[in-house]
Amino acid sequence: MKILVTGAGGFVGRRVCQVLNVAGHSLCALSRNPAHLMRRLPLFSEVSEWSPTEGPPPVEAFDRVDGVVHLAGESVAGRCTTSKKQRISQSRIDGTANLVSAMKECRTPPKVLISASAVGYYGDRGEEVLYENASPGDDFLAGVCVGWESAAMEAHRFGVRVVCLRIGIVLGGGGGALTAMLLTAKLGLGGPFGSGEQWWSWVHLDDVAGVLLYAVENEISGPVNVTSPNPERQKNFARSLGRALSTPAFLPAPRVALRVVLGEFSTELLSSKRVLPEKAVSGGYSFKSKHLNDALASSLVSPSD
Repeated sequence: MKILVTGAGGFVGRRVCQVLNVAGHSLCALSRNPAHLMRRLPLFSEVSEWSPTEGPPPVEAFDRVDGVVHLAGESVAGRCTTSKKQRISQSRIDGTANLVSAMKECRTPPKVLISASAVGYYGDRGEEVLYENASPGDDFLAGVCVGWESAAMEAHRFGVRVVCLRIGIVLGGGGGALTAMLLTAKLGLGGPFGSGEQWWSWVHLDDVAGVLLYAVENEISGPVNVTSPNPERQKNFARSLGRALSTPAFLPAPRVALRVVLGEFSTELLSSKRVLPEKAVSGGYSFKSKHLNDALASSLVSPSD
């Protein structure tokens, strides 16, 4: 297949492109800086310029494209200021709507759209086990995910198979959530966040790329949870990371301190999401990293990018 990728230069995007390429698919991309992307990741037959929030991409970029993989969006990491929240919302909801608008104008639209989403869709759910049919949460990031997925699903109206990947906390070498955790963990400050009883739904980078490839090549549609079959309580996650680094992980990060440093984004670290990948597993996908200790070990030993 010929696949058009957005967000190809990001932590997840780079690995996804490598996996798609190895699987025999040809790649093209949309990027704010095409020349930079071509130098950084020379896997593309062509790269067209596009800024997601400034309007639809050129329809010509979809010429003979069979599938679209949409990963572009403002990172949720960092202090959640008003302007940050606006960028998060616009890049995901408006950016996806702009992408789908261009797809609709194609004489022959792509057959499939694989669009990123996040487990933030579910909000704070305590001990509830969350499958793809669970209702959305009611916080800021849940609202963003609902709008994000709704914008992607508009492509279904003109015959495109749409898959929304609800991705968990991504672990892998060379970037992502783990890099942000390493500094505090190495200082012995990687203990429980709040009570530590909240569920963290994590996934290894290779399984994000693996589920995405599966979604490209198989007739599944709608929301798909992209998380390990074995979520962990946050305190156990902290202990496992401490053991992997041979550092203590007992000093807790109080709720108040997290709120001061991260603002509203601290709710993501303190909220509980016990998400299971029912659709991927029942469809036949076999996770490469099912257990946290193995995922951490492989991430810390060899960067995945």
